[in-house]
Amino acid sequence: MFHYTVETNQSIEEAIASLENNLKEEKFGVLWHLNMQEKLKEKGIDFDQKYHILEVCNPVEAKRVLSENAIVGYFLPCKITVYEDQGTTKIGLPKPTALIGMVDSGALQGIAEDVEKRLVSCVDKTVLS
Repeated sequence: MFHYTVETNQSIEEAIASLENNLKEEKFGVLWHLNMQEKLKEKGIDFDQKYHILEVCNPVEAKRVLSENAIVGYFLPCKITVYEDQGTTKIGLPKPTALIGMVDSGALQGIAEDVEKRLVSCVDKTVLS
C-alpha cells in the first residue's frame, strides 16, 4: 500500500495538537495547515467532512534528498492528513518509500525509509496518547 492510515478515539483537534508535538520531537515542523472544510466553505462549496492536511518538513532531510535528485521536490513537503470518516478520526500519510520508488532507483531509499519510520512513529505516538 502506498499509504499508512490509522484510527484514533481522539477528536480531530486533539489528534492534530498531539501530532504537532510528536513531530517536533522528530525535528519536523508544520509548514502549513489546511482546513479543507473551511477552505471549501470560503469558496461557496458545502463540504461536511472534517478534513485537515498538514504539510510537514524536516529541513535537514529535505536538503539531503533535493541535493541528490531535484525531482523529489515534487513530493515535498510531506503530507499528513487528519480527517473524520464515518464518525472516526483517522490519521494518514503517503509512504515516503512508495513515493521515492517512483523516481529513484535506490540511492535515496534509505533516507525515505528513515523519514517514513519517523513519521509513522509520530502518528503511532499520537494514537497512543
